[in-house]
Formats: sequence, C-alpha cells, structure tokens
Amino acid sequence: MFDTEALLASDFPKVRVGIGRGTDAGNVERSVEAMKQHDVTIYDEPEALIDDLVSGKIDAAIRGDMSSSVLLPIVKQKCGLKALERIVFMELLNGKMIIMAPVGIDEGWSDEQRIDLARQCVKMAKRIGLGTKVAVMSGGRCEDRGRCKAVDTSIDSALHIVKTLRSEGYDAYHSQILIEDAVNNADILIAPQGIVGNIIFRTLHFIGGAKALGAPIVNMDKVFIDTSRVKTDYTDSIALAMRLTEE
Repeated sequence: MFDTEALLASDFPKVRVGIGRGTDAGNVERSVEAMKQHDVTIYDEPEALIDDLVSGKIDAAIRGDMSSSVLLPIVKQKCGLKALERIVFMELLNGKMIIMAPVGIDEGWSDEQRIDLARQCVKMAKRIGLGTKVAVMSGGRCEDRGRCKAVDTSIDSALHIVKTLRSEGYDAYHSQILIEDAVNNADILIAPQGIVGNIIFRTLHFIGGAKALGAPIVNMDKVFIDTSRVKTDYTDSIALAMRLTEE
C-alpha cells in the first residue's frame, strides 16, 4: 500500500522547491531542516515565491503557512488564472492514500469539469506511483431513483461521467453514495460537486484525523501545492511537490 512513509522513502528528482513562511511557529523551518538533503528554500514574501515559480528559478512552490487570502490571489494574477482548480492528497487513518476532487466549493459543478478533474487526478497519481482506480460518487444509491429529482440528476451525471472516462480507457466506476466502500476500493474519489467534496475533506481531515498532504492546483503548468496553516509538518508536502515535478 502506498502511503506517506513510502512517499518520503522514494527517490526524488533533483529539483528546486520553494515554501512560504507566514508565521513564526517554526513548522516550516523544521520541515525544511528535515529535508536538508534537498534543495528547498524558505520564502517570506508571497510575490517573490510566485515570481520565482513563474520564471523557473524554482521548480515547485508550496504555500506552507502563508496566508491563503494573500498568496492565492497572487497565484491567480501571475499565472493568468480566472479560478483555481485543486485536488487533494489525503492519507486515511488506515494508512491508505487517496486523491479527492473537487474540493473547492465553486468547482466541479458540470460533468465536463469533473471529468477533467478525474483526468488530472489520474495524471497526478501516476507521477507519485499511486493507483488510478476512480470512484465517481453520486447523491444516492441507484435504487433511490424517484425519491428526489436532485438525486436522480446526480446519479445520471455520475453514470455519464463513468461512461465517458471508461471510453477513454480509465478504470472508473459509479460508487453511488457509498463513500465508506469507495475509500477502500478506489484510489481517486470524484465528489458530486465542490461543496460535497469540501465537506468530505473537512470531515475526514478535521474530525476524522486523516492527514492532508496538500492540494495541487491542476489548471496551471507549474507545480503549486496549497497547504493548511494548521499543519505542523510539511515534509510530506515537500516530498509531494518534488514527485509531482516528474512527467
């Protein structure tokens, strides 16, 4: 089973990584010290971090504990993005690593958006050596058809997404509303839309204790990992960033 321990023990390419420091908690410094055999630079200025990412001075950037309200608008501006599309890498309490999307509340509201996010998830999974089985969730079981129009629409949407992905050669299936099975049977979870994905993420991470390695922005050519300021150890985020630079 691929987990954080396996990620940290894997071989990394020789790349340059930048990580943001926005507090004096010392978590960023300790994480960089733990990864001192690699080329990791701490940035205190948000614009400098993104300028160096865009120019190619560094190969990947990590938010670290910088303020998202300050840093992310700079990412959008300097990378020419109208919106940010993110997927999240999580390690469950049983040690299994999964990828989930959409996790932004304004993301994944169309079938095409979720299909594209699924493609991006598979691409990222392959870069780090994770499995690529995709569970496409819906708002109910198939037998629930007729109980609620919104549920019917959600099921139809999931089936359409699965059909499209399978026609492109992806290993995808309709997991219905059964997330308890999906986290065991699949490597990638595609939520019905961003609000649901955000709630799943918050429940797993903040209540259930699952580890969040970071959320790469997938609608840009550069590697940028969004992280939470509540993390106390960013070594897994640094390792993830380095592995995602591999094609």
